Amino acid sequence: MNKLAVFYGLLLGFAGTLLGSYIFVTLFTEYTFYTGVQIMKMQGSLGKLITLGSIPNLIIFAILLKMNKDIIARGIILSLLIMTLITVLI
Repeated sequence: MNKLAVFYGLLLGFAGTLLGSYIFVTLFTEYTFYTGVQIMKMQGSLGKLITLGSIPNLIIFAILLKMNKDIIARGIILSLLIMTLITVLI
């Protein structure tokens, strides 16, 4: 297994989650990203924000599978597992 490709997938997964969270907060709330994250943290909804932010990873995963980049797609799955652990622990 190419560890560098898995690492790229891991970074891509975290970037996809961050981008998805940013889009959700800016489009569906009247707050800026930083303020929205703080408010969701105070309300105890940060795990839900991370979960909704992970939706773009499904699209990235499907694209990587179509392009036969299975090792990078494994990194996306690894990032989702890490995000799941973070969500459970928050």
